Amino acid sequence: MKVLYVRVSSLDQKTDRQRVNEKDYDLVIEDKCSGAISFFEREGGKEIKKLVDQGIIKHLSVWQIDRLGRDLRDIMNTIYYFNQIGISINFVSQGLTTLDNNGKENPISKMIISILGIVGEMERNQIKERQREGIRIAKMKGVYKGRKTGSKEDVISFLNKEKNKKAVEYMKKNYKNTEISKITGLHINTLTKIKSYLKKIEVN
Repeated sequence: MKVLYVRVSSLDQKTDRQRVNEKDYDLVIEDKCSGAISFFEREGGKEIKKLVDQGIIKHLSVWQIDRLGRDLRDIMNTIYYFNQIGISINFVSQGLTTLDNNGKENPISKMIISILGIVGEMERNQIKERQREGIRIAKMKGVYKGRKTGSKEDVISFLNKEKNKKAVEYMKKNYKNTEISKITGLHINTLTKIKSYLKKIEVN
């Protein structure tokens, strides 16, 4: 079976660009989560692992390296896992394959993948830094103030916030708080608060 794996970072992003040649594959598996989450901890990654264990997957394609992940160590560990069981990963847009026609590791591809993996990791760090800088500037201008001290927010309004709604969706899929935090950008304390409110609603 030929499988195409696609990933975007948030629920509202589309995967159309990565699915250009999806008719060439037997199955398309999609993840909507941060590339910082380890491949086999994602829902799609877990599904792929099951198919591998069943001996169903013979070939895996990914649009480009940063879709596999944004953490170099995890990218290399994932590739190593597939190499060990003789499954080649094809990075479509970059024209790279992890194994050659004889099933041997492709040293040139390994070098290029390492370099592009580092670039992907750097891009992720730059995005996070720009977000922090944006918040800092907004605070200096008095735009980013948050809620006034002593004010209260009702449970429904809190849970209906866009990011909080997404967090609830991931909680229902049994994602860990650390994973949800990376995906949504919400602090662990906020996620704990969301879970607490959800329990109260269920009890009532």
